[in-house]
Amino acid sequence: MSQIGRPPGETSAFDHTSDPNFVHYYQEESLSPQTYQRFKTVRDKMLKLAKTSSLERSKFAVLDIGCGTGSQCHLWAELGHDVTGIDVNAALIDIARSRAAESKLEMRFEVGSATRLPFENETFDVCLLPELLEHVEDWESCLSEACRVLKPSGLLYLSTTNLLCPVQQEFNLPLYSWYPGPLKHRYERLAVTTRPELANYARYPAVHWFTFRQLAKFLKQRGLDCLDRFDMIDVSHLAGGARVVVTLARWIPLARWFGQVLTPTTILFAVKKSGG
Repeated sequence: MSQIGRPPGETSAFDHTSDPNFVHYYQEESLSPQTYQRFKTVRDKMLKLAKTSSLERSKFAVLDIGCGTGSQCHLWAELGHDVTGIDVNAALIDIARSRAAESKLEMRFEVGSATRLPFENETFDVCLLPELLEHVEDWESCLSEACRVLKPSGLLYLSTTNLLCPVQQEFNLPLYSWYPGPLKHRYERLAVTTRPELANYARYPAVHWFTFRQLAKFLKQRGLDCLDRFDMIDVSHLAGGARVVVTLARWIPLARWFGQVLTPTTILFAVKKSGG
């Protein structure tokens, strides 16, 4: 859950500390089989997308924005890619560095802000924003920064909250995604004051809820072509019924919309145009 880097000598505007309860929760969650499988699936889909785009390299420069304890970074580093992770939470970065040292995999980790990345333009082949955007107040700058540091033909992945689906894990409240704005703001205030357990003790609880269409429009204006979860499913491995469902979602807008309503997260894959 992240925001990152600032120019030398500038005072950070972000709180890099964390509630011990949150660190413990995230430390354990990052090692779960479910987390491993989710990140591995993302990596494998991105590598497959690279083969169908013009990104033809055997070794990618990968940036994981909001890297937490570095679990996703490990999966790319073990294949030999050049990996950098960055996160606002200093305690999680300490854990990431410790785990990297234990694994003897070459990775770099930094504390900083996603709204001002400390990297040159067009530095990375792959940018990953897992479960991050909802926690950044200025999400537009966060996403623009990811586009800025991405090379032409580079790949971007993000997962975030889904405005359409009532199921979510950000707040321990039923149907929270569908709460009206004023009620959400009330619980956001409680989560950072007297009721931190509502948002699992996160220093920066979720404050935004997105649709794929909204994010795809934003990225298209910055020269990226976007794909959703249905575009990225390999139908050749699906049984007949599931294959029909995915095919319908791809070709019928209303079916695709219902598919988004039934999935808790908004997921987006994008390719930066050569002229973007």
